[in-house]
Amino acid sequence: MKIIIAGAGEVGFHLAKLLSFESQDITLIDPNRDNLAYADTHLDIRTIKGDASSIKILKDAQVKYTDMVISVTSSEATNITVCVLAKQLGAKRTIARISNTEFLENQGELGFTRFGIDELISPEALASREIELLLNQSAFNDSYEFEEGALTMIGVSLSRTATFVGKTVKEAAKIFPELNFVPIAIQRFGTQYTLIPRGDTQFKDGDQVYFITLKNGVEELYKLTGKIRQEIKNVMILGGSKIGRKTAEDLCRNNFHVKLVEKDREKAYELADELPNTLIINGDGRNVELLEEENIHDMDAFIAVTGNSETNIMSCLVAKSKSVKKTISLVENMDYFQLSHSIGIDTLINKKLLAANNIFRFVRKGEVVAMTKLNNMNAELLEFIVKPKSQVSNKKIKDLDFPRSAIIGGIIRNGKGLIALGDFLIKPGDRIVVCCLPRSINKVEKLFL
Repeated sequence: MKIIIAGAGEVGFHLAKLLSFESQDITLIDPNRDNLAYADTHLDIRTIKGDASSIKILKDAQVKYTDMVISVTSSEATNITVCVLAKQLGAKRTIARISNTEFLENQGELGFTRFGIDELISPEALASREIELLLNQSAFNDSYEFEEGALTMIGVSLSRTATFVGKTVKEAAKIFPELNFVPIAIQRFGTQYTLIPRGDTQFKDGDQVYFITLKNGVEELYKLTGKIRQEIKNVMILGGSKIGRKTAEDLCRNNFHVKLVEKDREKAYELADELPNTLIINGDGRNVELLEEENIHDMDAFIAVTGNSETNIMSCLVAKSKSVKKTISLVENMDYFQLSHSIGIDTLINKKLLAANNIFRFVRKGEVVAMTKLNNMNAELLEFIVKPKSQVSNKKIKDLDFPRSAIIGGIIRNGKGLIALGDFLIKPGDRIVVCCLPRSINKVEKLFL
């Protein structure tokens, strides 16, 4: 696939890196030579120095032969302009990064596709949605919903008190004969090795395990993993960034009690005007005395979303030491993901990863409607729509030539989630959620073409 990426910032570079590893034909455009220098020497891609909203630059990048143009510069106006021009010049599909979430909320009314923009992506809105989902599944450290919760992916770190530690997948399934969940990926404690579980795979103490579950399967997983469902109502947010603002707004709308700490006085006053239902505190959130004065020990959750990863991590550790149940930290450095559980923070989120996951589904072959990469694991979760002529159509799961390094986690039929076993007959129109390692992606994609 031939792809043009406009903007070599954090999101653009991360996307270029991921796509180049998959041998896609990538052209990266940015006006800043320094932004392009590292990509040019370390990635197998073409780079062009210049403004992507220039028609000449787009023509130099051979936009008329391009399958996809992804504009992820820091300027919303530039991204919209690039996509409109690219579509007029022959690009097949365009994706624009935006920061104004009003555009997303009124997407249908405004009709962006008429202008030539196929998709809008807001890393801030994605991060806010991820945070709210994590608060609703408070005992788990990762979460993703398919079709408004018809199926849910949740990640959990197993403690030795978990009912099925020491048991195989087959033995664990017998504990709850009404099977409402299935394990799809395991990472052994202290390793970077991702395992797609089979019936004889044993659960071990310290495993990071990802499950696909129905709504009623969540309660079973709480019991089986020894986790306690904790109601979260009182939330403190550190940082009045776009993510902090959007998260506070969304949480207040859903009846959470929110305090937001912002160091900049002028910004704090602005936030107070914009967020009437949020208590805005002007102060330095790294100050332990300030946090104690604002009753941090009464908070159910602490969310650190300043522009500094180290500040976010350290303040979450302070919150954890004050017995806050759930801590979520925004980080920019992907390497920190490997440290999150060992240092005691419940969940790390990363804007680059969230945006890349959202865009990646358009790169995959077959009709992929949703996709996420599992945090700190070498696996992808894909949702395919079964076409009448797909190889999987009208076949039982046990009869499929499915690679060992992939697993069907669940099926959505007519809006209802199903945990499907070997005798399940797949039909056209079914939405199939598949977890697979990179080496099996091509084979899985072919089954759904």
